Amino acid sequence: MKNRILIYSLTGLLTSSVLAGLLITNKTQAQSPNSEHNTHHPSAQATPSQRGMMTQVDRHFIEMMVPHHEETVKMADLALTRTKRPEIKKLAETIKKDRSREIQQMRTWYKAWYGTEVPANAMAGMGMMRMQQGMGQDNQGMMRMSGKQNMMGMEMHLEDLKNTSDFDREFIRQMIHHNQMGVMMSQMALNSATKPEIRNLAQSIIKTQTAEIAQMQQWYQAWYQPTPTQSQQ
Repeated sequence: MKNRILIYSLTGLLTSSVLAGLLITNKTQAQSPNSEHNTHHPSAQATPSQRGMMTQVDRHFIEMMVPHHEETVKMADLALTRTKRPEIKKLAETIKKDRSREIQQMRTWYKAWYGTEVPANAMAGMGMMRMQQGMGQDNQGMMRMSGKQNMMGMEMHLEDLKNTSDFDREFIRQMIHHNQMGVMMSQMALNSATKPEIRNLAQSIIKTQTAEIAQMQQWYQAWYQPTPTQSQQ
């Protein structure tokens, strides 16, 4: 239980750094003139500096979502060999197919738009940079620590899933939490991204992963009674 609490705490730190840049852009957009129109046209009324920040949301979203999806695929691969339930195996197959397709699409966009591959260490750095710009100096030490823990948190997350005595139960709990993070990231991108491709992808992710969460919650209640959040307490 202590290991699980630590893992979810590290995941929370990871998510905070990932979401920070998108949060800052949302705030900038809300404070800009005629912000009610910016919901549909994010850069229409923005100043050059605000428009530049908004444009970065597209890039940051890909840099954060690609490794997030890659971790999901690794979890699905584990499920395909470890699960005892056909329902979870079918879900894992769908997750692997869908996330792999989205990863490839995002990598293609990134190469076309920015002339380079998606950086491997994006999760450990880019979110922290945006967060650092929007917060005071007092938080910088904590943010640097969080950045160092990002990849370690992912590794511990998967290691705990590999070693659990009840794989199906732990898979559902972790995948629900993982999807919730993906939905939050996508909601912010949906409000702030300038490229229609990113907004469309974010909308698709929200719809797909929200449905997956609902399905897994139903399974958890049917198979294990309490909801995942209740069982962690």
